[in-house]
Formats: sequence, structure tokens, C-alpha cells
Amino acid sequence: MLDAELLARIQFAFTVSFHIIFPSFTIGLASFLFVLEALWLRTRDETYLSLYKFWMKIFALAFGMGVVSGIVMSYQFGTNWGPFSEFTGGVIGPLLAYEVLSAFFLEAGFLGIMLFGLNRVGPKLHFTATTMVAIGTLFSAFWILSANSWMQTPDGYVIENGRAVVSSWIDAIFNPSFPYRLVHMVLAAYLTTALVVGAVGAWHLMRDRENRAAKIMFSMAMWMAAILGPIQIFAGDLHGLNTLEHQPAKVAAMEGHFETREGAPLILFGMPDMQEEETKYALEIPKLGSMILTHEWDGKITGLKDFAPEDRPNAAIVFWTFRIMVGLGVLMALLGIASVIARLRKKLYSCGYLHRFALLMGPSGFVAILAGWFTTEVGRQPWVVYGLMRTSEAGSPVAPTAIAGSLIAFVVVYAIVFGVGTAYILRAMVKDPRSAHIPEETEILRAGGRQSTAAHPPVAGE
Repeated sequence: MLDAELLARIQFAFTVSFHIIFPSFTIGLASFLFVLEALWLRTRDETYLSLYKFWMKIFALAFGMGVVSGIVMSYQFGTNWGPFSEFTGGVIGPLLAYEVLSAFFLEAGFLGIMLFGLNRVGPKLHFTATTMVAIGTLFSAFWILSANSWMQTPDGYVIENGRAVVSSWIDAIFNPSFPYRLVHMVLAAYLTTALVVGAVGAWHLMRDRENRAAKIMFSMAMWMAAILGPIQIFAGDLHGLNTLEHQPAKVAAMEGHFETREGAPLILFGMPDMQEEETKYALEIPKLGSMILTHEWDGKITGLKDFAPEDRPNAAIVFWTFRIMVGLGVLMALLGIASVIARLRKKLYSCGYLHRFALLMGPSGFVAILAGWFTTEVGRQPWVVYGLMRTSEAGSPVAPTAIAGSLIAFVVVYAIVFGVGTAYILRAMVKDPRSAHIPEETEILRAGGRQSTAAHPPVAGE
């Protein structure tokens, strides 16, 4: 038999998984474009302008696909999750409206100037447009993460007539998990973009080690990986401690702990069995789990058995998605460290092993983000609003066949539309960034009539 609730969850998971890929990329890419244009205006080095135009085309397509997938996703609140929308509308509705008013309008208002105004407006106005788009993407992350974090750790509300109503906007927006989740997600977006830029730079360096545009891309990306990789691990640890405080069942599922223990081990690998209530074939490091989660060797970790069976998240899924995210995070940090070593040895642009490593890590940011979101959302179950509303109470009375039909339609349309869009982006990435068209005189004159006196200024970050 078809299960309407399960199908609705699968449909939302499918659409939001497609959607999150594009904003996570454009958040970082907008800031990268901001840096490239700032460097061009400061140095008048045409290589930075060439790179700006190279990545601007990719940004435009990724931004468009993000908008389309986001609009489609939001309709499901009304079609499949009516009771949820009714219960949380007084909180989630305004937060999403603020995202549109302060972020999307800002992005949309300046996006046209950014994409088409390089030869039509002055350099300062064009740079302002790029800056506003970059700021807009961060505002968007702010409001979306605030809304989702409220569902994880609701605060600043009262229940009136069976609905959640805001009693304090400060507490609702800056709910207990929001600061940690915002920092974690923005860092993830920047790392994701850095890894893509680094992979593209490595691809072109493997074909031409004298490609200066590729050197700039690769150098800047590796600096980001080296700096943000360790910071992200630290931010993730703080986020984990916050989750332990507010959602201990989720942490128990992430760690694969069914029994409450003092001095709990770190389970590296295993097979959590929800029926048998144990993690089979566990490979453990004694007491390290307590040390990581409580910062004490004999700290107490609550196991899933301390929660009612109907209140337990699915550890079989959460356990492994969490390890995928953490494992890729460690590899990102290792890539950054390897790049620092190669840089110190003056082999950043000639080390084939490093270039192949960077190329393989190109899509890892997207995989880590998806794994992290699956950990967060599946780990919140069986609650759609933690402690307030169960997922089983949030669904609309829609026939399972109707949801199944729309789900099939989503899969087919998404495969075609986003398959073509992604293929176009990949084709654009493999083109030589030096081939980006730059009129010989027009843009230099609009930029103030000055050209750099240095034939090849130093690569940024060296």
C-alpha cells in the first residue's frame, strides 16, 4: 500500500535536495565574484576580469536553477503539508517573507546590472551591484536558516487556538540552534565553492601549467580550503554540542549509541539495528565518544533506549549520513594542508598528485551538504517541529496516488531540466578561462582609462 506521509516526505526531500545544491554554490560564488571584481578594480589586471566573466556565466545559470527549484518546493507547504502550514504560519510565514523582501529583492534588483551592465554603467556602480548580490545571498541564508532552526529548536512563541504565535521575534529568529547552524552552513557554502573553483583550476593546470588564470583560481581556492577546513571542523563541534543539549536523541542516533553510558566509546563504523536496539559489528575507540561530546573522558552519553520507541529517529540513516559528512570534512582539511605544504615547497602549480586530489574533491562539498541536511532532518524525526508537532500530524489529506503521480512528474522534469543545466555548467567550466571575451578598449576606458603597468602582477594569495 502507498503511504501518503512517506511519499510526501520523499517528494519534499527530493525537491529540497535538488534546491540546496544551487544556493550553497551561489552563496560562495557571489562572494568569489565580489573578490575578483575588487582585485580587478585595484590592479587593473585583465586576468581577474576574465575570471569574473568566466564565473559570472556559471553563477547566472546556477542562480536561475536555484530560484526555479525553490519556487516549486515552496508550493508543497500548501499541497502536502497543510496542517503544518496552519500551525506554524504565524512564525515560518513572516520569516520566509523577510527572506523575499530583504534578500531575494536585493539579489533580483541588482542581478541585471551585475550580469549585463559591465559595459553600460560605471565600474563603481557595477561593483556595487556585485556587492549587493553577494550580500543578498547571505541574507537569504540568514532567514532560511532561522526558519529551519526554529523548527529544530522552537523559541519565542506561544500556542493560541492551536497555532504557534510569536511572542518575541528576537527569540524566534535567534533561537538556540540558529547561530551554530548559520555559521556551519555559510562555511559549508564557501568550502563547496572553493572546492569547485579549485577543481576547475586543477583541471586547467593539468593541461597547461602556465595558465595564469588557472593558477589564480587554484591558489585562491586552496587558501580557502586551508583556512576554512579546520574552522569548519571547530564550528561543527560547537554545533554538535548545541545539538546534544537540545536534541539528545538525534546525537544518540548520529553516534549509534543505544545504551546510556559513562565514558562512551566513539563508534567509527557499525550497523545500527533499530529492531534489535544495538549497533552491530561496531568498531570502537574507548571513551573517545564522551570526550568529543562532553569534553570529559567519563562524560555521560544518553542512549536511544532512554527515549520512547515512537520518539526515536532512524539511526540506520543518521549514523551513516553523519559519517559521510564528517569524513568528507576531514578530507577537505587534508586537501588544505596538502596545498600549504605544496605552496611552501614551491610546487603548488606543478604537483600532479595535488591537482588530481583537488579534482576528485570538486563535488565533495555538495555531497557533504546533502549528507549534513539528511542528518539534520532525519535526525529531527518523528517531529516536524521539535517537541511541538509530529510529522504524522503535519500532512494534508491528499490521496497517496496523487502524491505519487506528482513525485514521478518531479523526477522526470528535474532530470531533464537540471540535467541539461548541469551539463551546460560543466561544459562552461572546462573551457579555458582565458578565452572569456574582453573588448580591448571599452571596459578599460569605463574602468577609468588605466591599465596595469605590470605585464603579470603576482597571483592573488601568493
